[in-house]
Amino acid sequence: MTDLTKTPVTVITGFLGSGKTTLIRHLMQNPQGKRLAVLVNEFGTVGVDGDILKGCADENCPAESILELSNGCICCTVADDFIPTLERLMAMDHQPDHILMETSGLALPKPLLKAFDWPAIRSRITVDGVIALADAEAVAAGRFAPDEAAVQTQREADDSLDHDTPLSEVFQDQIACADVILLTKADLAGDTGLAAARERIAAVAPRKLPMLPVADGAIDPALILGLSAAAENDLDARPSHHDGAHDHEHDDFDTVVIDLPEFASPAEVAAAVEKLAREQNILRIKGHVAITGKPMRLLVQAVGTRIRHQFDRPWGDMPRQSRLVVIAEHDHIDAEAIRRILTGPVPA
Repeated sequence: MTDLTKTPVTVITGFLGSGKTTLIRHLMQNPQGKRLAVLVNEFGTVGVDGDILKGCADENCPAESILELSNGCICCTVADDFIPTLERLMAMDHQPDHILMETSGLALPKPLLKAFDWPAIRSRITVDGVIALADAEAVAAGRFAPDEAAVQTQREADDSLDHDTPLSEVFQDQIACADVILLTKADLAGDTGLAAARERIAAVAPRKLPMLPVADGAIDPALILGLSAAAENDLDARPSHHDGAHDHEHDDFDTVVIDLPEFASPAEVAAAVEKLAREQNILRIKGHVAITGKPMRLLVQAVGTRIRHQFDRPWGDMPRQSRLVVIAEHDHIDAEAIRRILTGPVPA
């Protein structure tokens, strides 16, 4: 079977809060006549991103074509979860013309590409391309690149630390696996920030990659869909820090799901989340919160102290349950401290 007869999959990877869900929402709203399906791989057990996307479902991408895998790592559960989910999509009466796959922000994309080599799906599906999103403002500030002086100091003190930090490995693996880099939050980064981000990414990329600035996920779909990269056949050109390893660890990161009472206002939520980001080494916060007297649920997303919130839809028949997913490096996550900060008094 040739690639022309296979269903194309676009893998959308990128660090926590880089804008993957926003991009997919834009693609769903601009399908170019194609019937889309979306597969979301969450880190943790609460499918916030999938829920957001289902709120955008329409005839081109119906809710039943938006599926979630919540184990945090597709490549570790290929036979049990990943292949059955793809087969479910392909067995629908109206099969998708194109599948969009959002990886966890902590995912290593190359093991995922290897999963597409399984005989059960290889004959029917091809990886059209890997799109890596990078927060231009953050990258320009060097948040995902190691401090060479500090690393050298650590190396001199402890030979066992002669490697990149876990966050840097994730970021660099995502860049190395990509066919196109999207520099998101371009409006916040400005021209100077975009130039700095391009320079930093080029320094870790294994080959020259196109880098396109994006704000609020708005991009011409023709620039990132229909690449025909067949990435599953091109693994050697996509080096990883974990090449040669028999398995890979997921102990670098952890999640805590916090159930909360109703809040008096969105400002109170934002203040609590900001306090948490300041006092704990938190990578990402996302979820929904009930606001007293409001029929709509409040969608909360935060990367560090950058917090966004908006009312996204009525609670309707769903329970008014405030729940936030908090992601942090494994050694820096303290569930009790997180719960105490989020439920404690609001800072003045």
